[in-house]
Amino acid sequence: MGLVMSTPVDKMDGPYKKRWAALGVLCLSLLIIVMANTSLTVAAPDMVKDLGLGSSDLQWVIDGYTVPYAALMLILGAVGDKYSRRGALVLGLVVFGAASVAGSLVDSSTGVIAARAVMGVGAAMIMPATLSLLAATFPRAERAKAITIWTATAGLAIAVGPLVAGALLEDHGWSSTFLINVPIAVLGIVGALLLVPPSKADNVGEIDYIGGALSVVWVGSLIYMIIEGPHFGWGAKAIAAAVIAGIGLVLFVLWELRHPRPVLDVRRFTQRAFAGSTMAVALFFLAVFGAFYFLTQHLQFVLGYSPLDTGVRMLPLAGAVFVGGALTALLTPKVGMKVTVALGMTVGTVAIALLTRVDSSSTYDDFVLPLVILGLAIGLSLSPCTNAIMGSFPEDQLGVGGAVNSTSIEMGGSLGIAILGTVLAKTYSSNLADAAAEAAAAGGPKLPEKALSAAQDSVGAGLYVAQEAGKQVAAGAAPKIGAEKAAALGAQQAQTVVEAVHKAFSDAVAHTSLVGAVVLGVGTVLVALLLPGKAAGLPQPDAAGAAEQAERESAGV
Repeated sequence: MGLVMSTPVDKMDGPYKKRWAALGVLCLSLLIIVMANTSLTVAAPDMVKDLGLGSSDLQWVIDGYTVPYAALMLILGAVGDKYSRRGALVLGLVVFGAASVAGSLVDSSTGVIAARAVMGVGAAMIMPATLSLLAATFPRAERAKAITIWTATAGLAIAVGPLVAGALLEDHGWSSTFLINVPIAVLGIVGALLLVPPSKADNVGEIDYIGGALSVVWVGSLIYMIIEGPHFGWGAKAIAAAVIAGIGLVLFVLWELRHPRPVLDVRRFTQRAFAGSTMAVALFFLAVFGAFYFLTQHLQFVLGYSPLDTGVRMLPLAGAVFVGGALTALLTPKVGMKVTVALGMTVGTVAIALLTRVDSSSTYDDFVLPLVILGLAIGLSLSPCTNAIMGSFPEDQLGVGGAVNSTSIEMGGSLGIAILGTVLAKTYSSNLADAAAEAAAAGGPKLPEKALSAAQDSVGAGLYVAQEAGKQVAAGAAPKIGAEKAAALGAQQAQTVVEAVHKAFSDAVAHTSLVGAVVLGVGTVLVALLLPGKAAGLPQPDAAGAAEQAERESAGV
């Protein structure tokens, strides 16, 4: 027997002995693809300086990863099921690592966006493979526990991404946030070959490539619309993407209903547990990613923390995720999935609602409790939902199940950043305009219209404008009152603008948090109504899949 693990789990005499080590490899692979997004938010300011990125360029550097990632997961999950789930994982890590190297070497916005898009293709192979391999490697009695660890890893990555990026940026440039992926990807490849058993579905016919292509069209167009419309206006591109997404979705559903072996049986959405779980995942990540988007900005731009300090201060969320996961393992068997998920979403709503108290005088202490509560909510809600989604699919469609779960995460996250990000931007812009008008009416210095417009673009732009306004006031006053007094006058003017920017953004965070809490609160009620009670149990896979699973479990696998 060679070094490479070559025996599938279903050919073993009992449960795979190294399955928990294999889970570590799967979680490591998951970690880097989630961190690839959260770490970039910290590296973005350095990239803007070095590459001269405009706001549109920066947005697509971040979101160029998301479109192929979300759009390709379903079809690539099906391909992995048919040919090799471990092969999909390894190939995805190779693509992800190679694109990370390319991204660190380019010196233009186009190059970075292209590298990020290829990273998204690699992530679309990795994400569904991690869940399908988990489900194939663990006996059903242990899957819930393994999935809890998997979801806790996703929560950990949300918080650890900025920490790792911040630590790297202390002594290195933004390219280091790409290069850090390479050794982790290599470790994942080696670990997958040595520890993760090979897995693929048995007796799978031809893949529904037409359904897969339609899923790529409608999901990709929908994500593009979500990104393009709110950030850049509802012009021809956004409207065209919306139309294509709508037509593509209709065609996808009609095709899948008629196909004898669809890439995704859309009838599953008539199962309350499956539909409620996918809705819960999407809504929860809408709130989490939206909150994360403005929290990291507030910590850096208003409270003045460095990228590393920001990452450190997000760690309470990561620790609470694991506590929430442990509580889930205790609660779900006793009270059922519906109560646990509804409780988790309610706790998440409370966490977002607490952020409505934020104002310009808030300190980090005001954020600790919401972060801890939000982490608990992630741990409570996501594990049972992921377990329900994966439990809805037979053994030969585990990759597709993982893709559905992961696509729900990406759609929810994209919607969260788009919706709450738009609310944040518009509220901040309006607040800053009101502050400037009030200052001028009170007899204070008037900020030039061009400078005000630039400051309204973002909180970072507002702080830059404050600095430049101070310099201009000092330069203009120096010939009249002397350099020392002029510098003091300039500093006073800059501080006035900084305070206005901080107040405008803090108030915008509070308003956006209210919107997020309302959305998640309404979603909690809908999910609670949709999910079945404890007696109904989880959805079951089709007869063939159930028979196969029963045969495996009777053999002790």
